[in-house]
Amino acid sequence: MTTSTGPARERVYAWLRDGIIAGELEGGRFLDEQWVSGVVGVSRTPVREAFHRLEAERFISLLPRKGAQVRTVTARELEEVYQSRRLIEGHAIAEVCAAGRGAPPEMPGLIEEMEAAEAARDWFAVSGLDRRFHRAIVNAAGNSVLTELYDTLRSRQQRVAVRAMEARPERLPTIDAEHRALVAALEASDAEEALRVLNVHLRPVSEVVSELDRG
Repeated sequence: MTTSTGPARERVYAWLRDGIIAGELEGGRFLDEQWVSGVVGVSRTPVREAFHRLEAERFISLLPRKGAQVRTVTARELEEVYQSRRLIEGHAIAEVCAAGRGAPPEMPGLIEEMEAAEAARDWFAVSGLDRRFHRAIVNAAGNSVLTELYDTLRSRQQRVAVRAMEARPERLPTIDAEHRALVAALEASDAEEALRVLNVHLRPVSEVVSELDRG
């Protein structure tokens, strides 16, 4: 993990968030204020601020007399994130296809970047590219409020994706094929096919769900 530039509280938040998403700060781990402040090179005040923000985003739990503990990704959380994405992305697909806009031009290139990151088993990079791929559809619908709403899922979306890839990396060729099928359906303005692919793509896979706590 690397630290970013900017205000101390933002540096701490970004360092912790990215570490949790990547799995370097694993579920169940306790985070000590003094240790975090020493690693990032800040005082303890911005660490506390970052902890409260991460608790609000359900990345950690603040426990009396115990401190901050990284939350684990549960099967329920995975299912709920996927359900929320299906609602938002499904609406965006219907709008994009109805307008005949085709697939957003950046999507094919993002698929290639994802496949290269998959070969390197860089799940953090893959999850970020995957999010950009799907966000392109939402953004193409032209509803700024919907895009802002989708962006609130960003960190949890990436964390769920990393956990799913860690659990079943053998599914990556299937995921890649679904991405390409989605681009083809959008390019043809075939809303029915695009929605079918999306619903298959964002279904909770039993092999992944079975490895997570129910929550």
